[in-house]
Amino acid sequence: MITVRRMEERDSKAAALLEAENFSEPWSEQAFADTLRCSYAYYYVAEAPLREGRQVVGICGLRSLAGEGEITNVVVAGGFRRMGVAGMLMEKILEEGERLGIRDFTLEVRRGNRAAIGLYEKYGFRGEGVRRDFYAKPREDALIMWRRKDAP
Repeated sequence: MITVRRMEERDSKAAALLEAENFSEPWSEQAFADTLRCSYAYYYVAEAPLREGRQVVGICGLRSLAGEGEITNVVVAGGFRRMGVAGMLMEKILEEGERLGIRDFTLEVRRGNRAAIGLYEKYGFRGEGVRRDFYAKPREDALIMWRRKDAP
């Protein structure tokens, strides 16, 4: 059974490896470790059971900045996609943010990443802007999405 728990510094290596397998500009192990020490950062991992322990199969982060929540580092291992892992992580992040008093959440996603955009829309996010050439390798615009508490 896949479970979601708060990321710990010992998970930094697994998180960095997961990003390296899936992103062209992944965070390093040190970047995760440093971020986890920040008082405004709330990161979670999804774990799947293995014969000898558990394996990190997904990660997602929330940074609480000036009363708003910025969702970052959403990634699921290839063999665990379409199994609800990203949804489990999003639910946990949004629940945590609401517990912290965050009313509005934002994130950026590659404009061509239809699967991710569909997931975020399922959780009430809507596109509100574009950051031109935000991503490199390959160069692509970012869609800026928001989930606002008082949105119609």
